[in-house]
Amino acid sequence: MYQVTNRVYVAAGWEEAFEERFRRRAGRIERNPGFVRMEVLRPEAEGLPYLVQSVWQSKEAFDAWVGSEDFRAAHADPLPPEAFAGSSEMERHSVVVSAD
Repeated sequence: MYQVTNRVYVAAGWEEAFEERFRRRAGRIERNPGFVRMEVLRPEAEGLPYLVQSVWQSKEAFDAWVGSEDFRAAHADPLPPEAFAGSSEMERHSVVVSAD
């Protein structure tokens, strides 16, 4: 398994717009081969980033998603720069242990 986490700092007042973008694009990522799940986590403390986590069967499956038309469509028409309180950070990890 392969997990990708984007840490996204959303500016105050833009939280609902940010969350709504993920609600509207539902379905784009799910139909890609190797996709396992995605979660968007809202921070409970001010100043912390949203976490956008996706889990894939492999790094290759994630890389194929990034090169897909679905990825381009899901990331089209982004929020304006003022919606963000800093740059986002992407982390990639190979899953060593997982429990359900």
